[in-house]
Amino acid sequence: MSARATVDDIHATARAMPHVTVFRPESNPVYQVGSKSFVFFRTPRPDAVDPETGERYDDVIVIWVASEGDKQALLQDERLPFFTTPHFDGHPSVLLRASRVSEMERDELVEIVEEAWLSQPSARRGRAWLEARQLDA
Repeated sequence: MSARATVDDIHATARAMPHVTVFRPESNPVYQVGSKSFVFFRTPRPDAVDPETGERYDDVIVIWVASEGDKQALLQDERLPFFTTPHFDGHPSVLLRASRVSEMERDELVEIVEEAWLSQPSARRGRAWLEARQLDA
């Protein structure tokens, strides 16, 4: 069994991907490749609130996905704590609360962050990363 995931795993995986830049690294970081975000830590917004208290969630992480099909697969997997809001309808991403990251296996979260990165770079960069992984395997 794999270790439980942590928010630090998100940061470490995102930073380890090639050609990544980080904006606002001290608070609410945004991880980008080729000027395209693939993971970002949101500030509290009115579209994601606690249903009991109405308080805005202050720990929402946006993670890009490759397609609507990938988004739906993550959202429909009852083992995973991903969610979305109407604000993100039609947007290729899922939401995850930092407070629920530990509900996931580390290896699965790492793969999801890597796939988020892979959904955003140029075709050349994406191919180079995939080829390098094949050589390491």
